[in-house]
Amino acid sequence: MEHACSHQVVHDLSDRPADKRAGFARWLAAKDCTDCWKAARDADTESKEEWLAAKRAEEQQAAAEWAEQFEMPPLEGPERALDWGERSRHQLVTAAYSTLVSEGTWDEADWAVLEDKIRTVARAGWWIDQRDSEGSDLPELLDAATGDDIGTENPFR
Repeated sequence: MEHACSHQVVHDLSDRPADKRAGFARWLAAKDCTDCWKAARDADTESKEEWLAAKRAEEQQAAAEWAEQFEMPPLEGPERALDWGERSRHQLVTAAYSTLVSEGTWDEADWAVLEDKIRTVARAGWWIDQRDSEGSDLPELLDAATGDDIGTENPFR
């Protein structure tokens, strides 16, 4: 049978019911042969890996610039966790700022208090563990991490 990639491959269709062989043969003919399909899949995997590496590098650059701009301390932990922790911290803190200040009711003074608390959590693993959290949850998460549960309606005033 000739495949869409123009390679000739012999297929044994004897295990298929007689009334389904012709349809399956047409379907096979419209597809690339196994070798070409694997090569295309592997090439696609490489392009996805390249895309992901570029995206991570871009996120890392943004996180580093943000940390420098807002004087965030370097994170601590295993070398392999530091970049991921920095990206996680950047994403969560910027989401929190957007939710609480830009779209919420907090003013810059409220945020400054929280920002000081953000600087006290230097363990990369903690930020990685919180990576799926909502920005609005950051004050409560930081209270738990720092043992500072004041128990008032707005502990940042």
